[in-house]
Amino acid sequence: MSKDRLRNNELINLNLNDNSYNMELSIRKSYIEDWDKYFFTLKQRGGVGEIEVPSAVKGEVSEEFLILNLTLPLEKHPDLLIGKKIWDLYFNREKEEDILQSRVRSENDYLRFYSLILPEQEKMFYPFTTKNRRLSFYCNDYCLFANVEEAINTGNEIAFSGHLNYPPMFNEEGYEIKKIQMVLTNNLDEEINVIPLEEVNRPDLYEKYSGNELLSKAGFKGTVKIKKETNIERKLFYKFFLVLTYEKDGQEKNIRSNRVRWLKNNIEVQKKVIRTTNGKLKVQIKPTKKSKFLSLQISNYKFKEEIINEAKRKWVKFRRGKFVQKIYKNAFQLLGKLPVKKNLIIFESFHGKQYSDSPRAIYEYMKSKNMDYDMYWSADRRHVSYFNNLDGVKSVRRFSIKWLLLMARAKYWVTNARLPLWLPKPKGTIYLQTWHGTPLKRLAADMEEVHMPGTNTEKYKANFLFEASKWDYLVSPNAYSTKIFKRAFGFQKTMIESGYPRNDFLINSNNEVAIRKVKESCQLPTDKKIILYAPTWRDNQFYSKGKYKFDLQLDLKLLKEEFGNDYIIVLRLHYLVAENLDLTGYEDFVFDLSMHDDIRELYLISDIMITDYSSVFFDYANLKRPMIFFVYDIDDYRDNLRGFYFDFEAKAPGPLVKTTEELIVEVKKLNEFGFVPSKNNEEFYNKFCYLEDGRASERVVKEVFKS
Repeated sequence: MSKDRLRNNELINLNLNDNSYNMELSIRKSYIEDWDKYFFTLKQRGGVGEIEVPSAVKGEVSEEFLILNLTLPLEKHPDLLIGKKIWDLYFNREKEEDILQSRVRSENDYLRFYSLILPEQEKMFYPFTTKNRRLSFYCNDYCLFANVEEAINTGNEIAFSGHLNYPPMFNEEGYEIKKIQMVLTNNLDEEINVIPLEEVNRPDLYEKYSGNELLSKAGFKGTVKIKKETNIERKLFYKFFLVLTYEKDGQEKNIRSNRVRWLKNNIEVQKKVIRTTNGKLKVQIKPTKKSKFLSLQISNYKFKEEIINEAKRKWVKFRRGKFVQKIYKNAFQLLGKLPVKKNLIIFESFHGKQYSDSPRAIYEYMKSKNMDYDMYWSADRRHVSYFNNLDGVKSVRRFSIKWLLLMARAKYWVTNARLPLWLPKPKGTIYLQTWHGTPLKRLAADMEEVHMPGTNTEKYKANFLFEASKWDYLVSPNAYSTKIFKRAFGFQKTMIESGYPRNDFLINSNNEVAIRKVKESCQLPTDKKIILYAPTWRDNQFYSKGKYKFDLQLDLKLLKEEFGNDYIIVLRLHYLVAENLDLTGYEDFVFDLSMHDDIRELYLISDIMITDYSSVFFDYANLKRPMIFFVYDIDDYRDNLRGFYFDFEAKAPGPLVKTTEELIVEVKKLNEFGFVPSKNNEEFYNKFCYLEDGRASERVVKEVFKS
């Protein structure tokens, strides 16, 4: 690998010699220079096993990077080879008994060829690259892997070629390979399309991977014919699998691969339009976004719709492009040189999507005190009608000409999330950042890796710190957050350690009259208890930049059977989640209030809250009600995505569960015994909620709007 392309904590070479894995990793010097020591460990996923992997410095490759040698002799670690287990490789830094762990990166899709055969157990041990591009090892049953290296779409057919790695059992006597085929399945019916494949000699694989004789004939090629008589009502999505037929002891058997991966990087979508007996079809091949699986999509083609959609895409691209942005920025800078309007305040919550959170609490406090300010709310263009229906609230469409004129001359900006990076802050403007949660997950400069679309780790951190440098005031809910905010945001101006203004409502409105009023306004049953489910978003599950996927892992059928007579479930997804959940059949049990004005009202009416790693539980703790943490993916979230600031599993103010069945057990306990605060609950409240007395808005206003 070129010196210019080295990245921190990344595998750059791997070999298997005499049942020992020898690895080389690149480590940035600055990454380890302030730590007492560093070391590597293999941790059993979902278990307690942990093995230290010896390492040594091989040498320097530049002023910035070291190369480390790692050796994993399998004969010294028999635990690795027992049972079906995944082992994840971690880099650990230690200072004064504080250990910070991060997963080792890997961009190599060929790692599975370095497999170790375990004939007595009929298993194989091999390294692999995870969906998040991390290095792991797997002790697994004999299995088949297939990779496409080239695919060409002519419209009438898809021609592809690639290679497989034969399972190690075929090295043994008594196995005869009969044929290999490609199998396609789609999303609409049970139809299976079988494509015969032609075997291709691959001496390059034979030479590269330890001279394994099977690899010399591991290539294949084939063709998928597009059926022109196909009548498509909805878009068809085809998945590819490889099936190998072999004979053992006179019996024919099949072994099927996982989905076929497309190995090349930066592959553009190949799109063709063909005529059929029923009109025109659009045929596309492309890799899936995360796992790079080969995907075939077929849909009806309508010229008018395509032109309109393409025009929309180009208009949005132009509107968001650098040219328009530059004009807007220059105009903003020019207007920003005019004198500020000293009584003008612009409020914004979650990029103009809501009238909520601490900006709302500050706004309503100032309004209740009849303070002499001209106050506007910045409204996202898709939410303008919502703001227009708010009684007595003045709003302006975000990025409109009027917004430009108001923002450039406002004395105060009050927001709870970052403003656009290109937006310059005029010299006379005071920027109050309230932020929107007590940190559990690592933030900004403290994040080890960034998995969000449209950015990388270094760029994300630099942009975040640049934006934070514009803030004049930053609200903190407690001393714990103050310490983290200063470091993670690089914040050096005025910190207001006041409690969160948004939580004043929870303290001041926690009564039966207010609770009934909210339930009625939300059209919820008043004769049932409420379970609020408020999960966070996952950095690495997204449709596009700013639009995140969410898979509802709760078994609603099971929950309704157990609690449908006494409870309802209220869903509140994170504002970045773009999912529209299908709740057909559960309309009287599950209510999706993700678009509700303000989550604080949902806290107030809930008897139990279920969450995961969302900071909502810091706020809900003020009500001293039960919480359950549904953390089905905690190993991946903690170790691969964000990491936590404290021992969440040991200190969480409620039980942690991974399945719907475990969740049901905890709710039944609450029904039977009631809510009895634990030591964790008390310690948590004293550490994070001690400032929440219903007067945080007052403290913030007195500090910022002194006159």
